[in-house]
Amino acid sequence: MTHHPTAIASHRGGAFLWPENSLTAFRETARLPLEQAECDVHALADGEVVVLHDATLDRTTNGAGAVAALSAAQLRSLHVKGGGGEAPPLLDDMLDALAGTAVAPRVEIKSDAQGRAYPGLVPRVLAALDRKGVRAETWIIAFDAEVAAAAAAAGGLAGVAWLLEDVTWRGLGLRGTIAVAKAYGFPEIGVHQSRLDAEACAALRAAGLRISVWGANHEASIRRMLDLGVDVLTTDDPPLAIALRGAR
Repeated sequence: MTHHPTAIASHRGGAFLWPENSLTAFRETARLPLEQAECDVHALADGEVVVLHDATLDRTTNGAGAVAALSAAQLRSLHVKGGGGEAPPLLDDMLDALAGTAVAPRVEIKSDAQGRAYPGLVPRVLAALDRKGVRAETWIIAFDAEVAAAAAAAGGLAGVAWLLEDVTWRGLGLRGTIAVAKAYGFPEIGVHQSRLDAEACAALRAAGLRISVWGANHEASIRRMLDLGVDVLTTDDPPLAIALRGAR
């Protein structure tokens, strides 16, 4: 399998530098020489798709309670903490921030506050990508294998990655992880950088799987992931990752 240089994705828009998942973060990411901007999405009460990491509003906004209880109009009255008064962006807004650049969306479809998939969220995410004409450049990623499978079945994307929590990665083991990825036809799996070593990389590569990581946020972990040659390095400090990749 021929190998390309590691692509860099800004995690939640670059959470070390700007308020996570904010329009400011995505606008700043869009100016950087990197490949992808990662965001997280939830469904609002009216079916709109909002960019926010948690299923609740409390940590990252001045609101409280479940994201799913709000309409888009109610969301617009909230603001992102540290974001100078800007509201949490809708997916359409985030895509607009990247428009006309070489930075591709990497959209993580989240579960609700009970850990369940939002009914109909996958088609609504795809509809947003189609409205902006970026479906073919976009990666959809998810911890929920059925959600990732629904995105893969819909087709037309750059790709789909199945993300594994530590407990899943440990519980399945390498053989189980590969078997599940193969059963669903996922081209890429994503794990926390701390879980990945040369042996795991070799096994995943031998199985024909792409490898993405998150949590590579400091020099040592970024260098280790670049050395392992992962396909996608998702980082809270994109300028550092760009500099370290450029120095190789």
